[in-house]
Amino acid sequence: MFVDSHCHINFPDLAGKLPEVFDLMAANQVSHALCISVELERFPEIRALAEAHPNVYASVGVHPDHEDCTEPTVEELVTLANHPRVVAIGETGLDYFRLTGDLEWQRERFRTHIRAARACQKPLVIHTRAAPDDTLRIMREEQAGTAGGVMHCFTESLAVAEAAIELGFYISFSGILTFKNATALREVAAAIPLERMLIETDAPYLAPVPHRGQTNQPGFVKHVAEEIARVRGIGTEAVGDATTENFFRLFAAAAPS
Repeated sequence: MFVDSHCHINFPDLAGKLPEVFDLMAANQVSHALCISVELERFPEIRALAEAHPNVYASVGVHPDHEDCTEPTVEELVTLANHPRVVAIGETGLDYFRLTGDLEWQRERFRTHIRAARACQKPLVIHTRAAPDDTLRIMREEQAGTAGGVMHCFTESLAVAEAAIELGFYISFSGILTFKNATALREVAAAIPLERMLIETDAPYLAPVPHRGQTNQPGFVKHVAEEIARVRGIGTEAVGDATTENFFRLFAAAAPS
């Protein structure tokens, strides 16, 4: 079995065809999916999905790319996370690739999420792009390791992965791992401990080979597991079993159904 640890099935590309999404998950032995929040305005629809489907969980948070949206407070995040289907805080973090200029607001938002995660003791889902040093620095300064979490859609170096693991975090690989130019990332997947790995789709984005260019779906996450298995020289089932166990260890509020 496999678990998609990060997807956005509430986004328009997938929300209108959820029966097909769930059928494909079942056909590909994908037992559960974590639907990730990117802004508070759309959190209610994510929570509703998790309430309606026993194999879907929710997170609550505001993506670092979103400037014109409600700015969360620690108290608000903690209150919204106090729900049995909400298993994580995020997606949060830093992104210096898409946005430029004075990004102190982004760093402060990241700190808010870490403080909320520590307060409610639910793990963080961290997005970092072109900002590894500041991401790790703030994680250390805010003691993010006391909440734990995952570095989602990981594309950084082995050194960054090892630093995050040292802080108690997991590393999640997406369909990017299957891309032709992802040689360095495959080296990371071959090197880090299997017990610190998760797999994800980030659907509807980043469809893995052989579906690249299509709308991504949680049912495609098995291709990420297949690539990890290939680079590590082990069976796909072993990767599925390990990453599923890791998911439920990390997201302790989730219970296999």
